[in-house]
Amino acid sequence: MTMVYDDLGDEAEEFPVRRIKFTINGRKKVAEIEPRLLLADLIRRGAGLTGTHRGCDTTNCGACTVLVDGRAIKSCTMLAVQVDGREITTVEGLASASELHPIQEGFKQEHGLQCGFCTPGMMMAAKGLLDRNPNPTEEDVRWALSGNLCRCTGYQNIVKSVLWAAEKMAPPKLSEREPEASAGGESERESKLAETSAGNTEA
Repeated sequence: MTMVYDDLGDEAEEFPVRRIKFTINGRKKVAEIEPRLLLADLIRRGAGLTGTHRGCDTTNCGACTVLVDGRAIKSCTMLAVQVDGREITTVEGLASASELHPIQEGFKQEHGLQCGFCTPGMMMAAKGLLDRNPNPTEEDVRWALSGNLCRCTGYQNIVKSVLWAAEKMAPPKLSEREPEASAGGESERESKLAETSAGNTEA
């Protein structure tokens, strides 16, 4: 981290620096930082990942939400030294090289954004929810997003976006299971047909 301070001459004191190691979006990093540095600043200025937004600096808006060890937290009031040895996921870590994450796709399909400023935080809060509860109700979604503010959409389409993503991420439903094969490799239906055919032949 590059920091600039006023030149106080001989009266200037050395600022303490702490060396930390962490993983961000799957990549291992090392940083030398001041103990007072906020996680949001480490992410935006240190790692250059500006998808994490700064809004209120008081944890009210949720625009700075990221995942730390899979848990949604607001990075504007968490110290960077607290992520030493931990794993961070930001909105840049959702999509793969070739396709959007289902949460991102859901926000696109259900028109869950307008200006987009709150969107990264909303997506990360949704990711934290779906990781621990892959089949949430509408009430679950609203509760998980209750710490994130949006000035544009009225929340309805955001909730629909998360529910869309949950359905997209759910395992495929099997409408009908194939009859189990018998010991000889034949299904139950095939065995019954063979028995019927044999009975007609004997008759």
